[in-house]
Amino acid sequence: MEELYTLEREVGRGSYGVVFEGHMAKTGERLAIKRLPCSNPECIELYLQELWAMRVTAKNHPNVIALHSCLLQTGPRTLQSLRPGKLPLGLVESALKGSVVGAPQTEGEINSQSAAQQRAKSVLSRPKLQDRTNTGPARSTVTTYDAKTPQRPPQRPKKRPAQTGEEQPRPQRCLALWLLMEYCDGGDLNQYLLSRPLDTEQNHSIVQQLSRAVAFLHGLGISHRDLKPDNVLVCVSPTGPVVKVADFGLSKMSEGLLEGTQPRQHFSSTCGSDFYMAPEVWGGLSYTAQADIFSLGVMFWAILERITFKEEGTTQEQLGAYACKRHWLIPLGEALWENPSLQLNIPVKFKRAPPLPPPPSQAMCSLLLDMLASDPDARPFADQLEARVHSAIKEDSR
Repeated sequence: MEELYTLEREVGRGSYGVVFEGHMAKTGERLAIKRLPCSNPECIELYLQELWAMRVTAKNHPNVIALHSCLLQTGPRTLQSLRPGKLPLGLVESALKGSVVGAPQTEGEINSQSAAQQRAKSVLSRPKLQDRTNTGPARSTVTTYDAKTPQRPPQRPKKRPAQTGEEQPRPQRCLALWLLMEYCDGGDLNQYLLSRPLDTEQNHSIVQQLSRAVAFLHGLGISHRDLKPDNVLVCVSPTGPVVKVADFGLSKMSEGLLEGTQPRQHFSSTCGSDFYMAPEVWGGLSYTAQADIFSLGVMFWAILERITFKEEGTTQEQLGAYACKRHWLIPLGEALWENPSLQLNIPVKFKRAPPLPPPPSQAMCSLLLDMLASDPDARPFADQLEARVHSAIKEDSR
């Protein structure tokens, strides 16, 4: 690893892997290097989804994190590069079979395999039965040769010993998947915005960039399914922050695009983060990529009005809009699932601690209400969203 890349420090740790800051040994280019341990098939399936989505997006959009390359770790100090367009077949097999290919076998699996081998040996050692179906006269097996013209006797095919299970090599196990991505020096969106003073123009730029990123992903048939500030990274540039949608572990590719460019595949698994999940996901219903639009609406509202919360058991502030129920904060998706006719107050009516940004324009408030509609079909599609965001921000700047 050190010959190609150098790991400098850990910059993030999640449920599935660790992210390091590093650089390429030859060029010195900074990279984010993500290590995903391949310890169980459930995690491996998520890794393959992330790898596939990042390969599809490649380096084609400035607001989606770029994947430079992928490495497979097959030993303590053994890495091999995964060729572009290829998937690691051992990991695919692990995800399909529900067991890690090449992993040490359990005692039960070893005993079962030994019993199967013993049965195979007993079958091979039985005396062969004679074929009595041919009742005609026996044919001579002697071959005659002409003494004047020497001939080579016909060659007999060589008999190959039957291969047993013991002789077949086990597939090579992949210990970890390493994703080498572009490095974002501004941290995630929470860290970046909450560590800086309010800047309305900057907020507008971030909202526009996010709308373009999701329009790009949905145009490719990719549903992110876990949009939140933690999964948006920031690159600091002289012209302002450039945001990058990242972490595609829960993403799904649509099998087909219907209704123009809109992905309409339905999903059933409940996934995402509580404060950004759509009502239909909260309710356990089937849902489409329109659930991403709801998550984006929660983020937009929080960014534009600087709304934050602290999850139970944590002290870190996070950007996110919510509903209030007595003294409790309720995720918007949960509140709208319980009461689809709930009226959201946009802009926020109750008092919050200053300093506060100016309230969004009427056009922006209407857009946020549409994005946060309890009915998925009432939300704008991603390609429509980009134009509406641009129009609303234009009205805000007047």
